[in-house]
Amino acid sequence: MLDAAKNRLLSEVGPGTPMGNLLRRYWMPIAGASEFESESVKPVRLMGEDLTLYKDFNGTFGLVDRHCPHRSADMSYGIVEDCGLRCSYHGWRFDQDGRCTEQPYEDLAQPEARYRDKVRIKAYPVQERAGLIWAYLGPQPAPLVPNWEPFTWENGFVQIVFADVPCNWLQCQENSVDPLHFEWMHMNWSARLAERAGKYSPRHLKLAFDEFEYGIVYRRIREGMSEEDPLWKVGRVCLWPNALFTGDHFEWRVPVDDENTLSVTWCFSRVPREREPYVQERIPAWRGPVRDAETGRWISTHVMNQDFIAWIGQGAITDRTREHLGSSDAGIIMMRNRFWKDMEAIAHGEDPKATIRDPEVNRCVELPIADRKRLVEGGTLEHVLRSPASGRSTSEYVFQAGQPAAVRKVYAEAMGLPRRRARKVRRTARS
Repeated sequence: MLDAAKNRLLSEVGPGTPMGNLLRRYWMPIAGASEFESESVKPVRLMGEDLTLYKDFNGTFGLVDRHCPHRSADMSYGIVEDCGLRCSYHGWRFDQDGRCTEQPYEDLAQPEARYRDKVRIKAYPVQERAGLIWAYLGPQPAPLVPNWEPFTWENGFVQIVFADVPCNWLQCQENSVDPLHFEWMHMNWSARLAERAGKYSPRHLKLAFDEFEYGIVYRRIREGMSEEDPLWKVGRVCLWPNALFTGDHFEWRVPVDDENTLSVTWCFSRVPREREPYVQERIPAWRGPVRDAETGRWISTHVMNQDFIAWIGQGAITDRTREHLGSSDAGIIMMRNRFWKDMEAIAHGEDPKATIRDPEVNRCVELPIADRKRLVEGGTLEHVLRSPASGRSTSEYVFQAGQPAAVRKVYAEAMGLPRRRARKVRRTARS
């Protein structure tokens, strides 16, 4: 249980807040690169700041203030040019570094004044990596955008999935170090939702949590498992500061503001060996619904949608003064203690946990991966279809509702699914 003041410290992400200052020390994924095939400008809200993300005609991404410093026009309706973004109201143009490069009338009327040199728009660095657009809102020098090991894997189909979750980011991230919920929310509740009665799923018998360089590892033993099982020997990763990593996918909980979160999933599917070498030319990005359009209820059919229900149900900002933590919550306590230490570290001018500045380290940042062999080496199509770990995902996308039929189609083609299985894929996409 936390007092109200500490709960606010952990929850508030705006400029100048302790947690906001901490989270600004990390790169945040805010969009998919493929989104900019059909649009060149989009509004973005990130950690309480209203911004505009754009891609100019030279392929350079920029992230600037939502409002022009001239008379506050909306820059998300700006004009993209060869270099930079021009305000559609009076034509002032800014580059990706925030410099004003042209003021059409002022440059003509008083060229000697060079008024444009005195005006800047707020701008933040952005980089593209692994099909994602990353933003950094913190002080310079910026750390490196982490090149996590799965970003370097070959022969895989990747898709990026977004969802808008109406609650604070921290109650989403605390889920990342809560293995016990898997038993109840994703196994037992899923069975009851599907009207499957009978015994509950195997129970958790033992949990362990260990901090490592890039986050916290949680390990579990359920009934029927031993300490030789990879989920105990290796475990899963709560990735610092705001993600979950399970081996084949990442889930970032990106703070939009104090009461809203952007869920960002990067999902890797190893293609069968018969499809090698496979080179993905385009990483699709799509947005999944959170609420059922017909009933108005939260969608509960998919893994992450079930998580969304748990997070949203705690309220816009959960009241941790009312909680009663148990022994299974040791990871959550570990997480909060690390956040306190990181806030203190940056107050003393030090880097927080999981900051990467060495380019050699960042060539490929390895993480604990329980099923690395399967994901790296792959298997035959027959093996993939029969494997409990990947077989179901060939007939439906299990993590989130709303996968577009077009994405489902290119996934089936990448995997080389049999025609009968591919037809089932298409039916699932329409359902």
